[in-house]
Amino acid sequence: MSHENLLDGPAPTLLPAEGPDADARAALTGGTPARDVVALAPASSLVWALLAERALADDGDPVAAYAYARTGYHRGLDALRRAGWRGRGPVPADHAPNQGFLRALLALAEAADAIGETEEAQRCEQFLADSGTSAQEVAGLR
Repeated sequence: MSHENLLDGPAPTLLPAEGPDADARAALTGGTPARDVVALAPASSLVWALLAERALADDGDPVAAYAYARTGYHRGLDALRRAGWRGRGPVPADHAPNQGFLRALLALAEAADAIGETEEAQRCEQFLADSGTSAQEVAGLR
């Protein structure tokens, strides 16, 4: 029997404080470039999101951004599932460990839009909304 509140839906999914994104944050804070952090924390959504954001903004390479963002998105889905997420419900943006996944999801929306994958861009934006956040809120985390 499910213990979720049927009126409010599932409880928010909160990724653990320790893990690949925490390792990536520590390395980045220590001055390690994002491309090098991939080797230290390849399961980090955050580092893939940073690479995607840079490819979109600085490099003007939406194809590379798409690949980076998709990798971060899938790494984040794996982490969410391990944390008990069952395919729906809030993924709060104000919980720092969730931010790497959400940034990868937003970067995937932006990169998909840039390469003409309009339907995927819309699905990603809907996923953000379904997670209880928005593209604007996640963009503010950058």
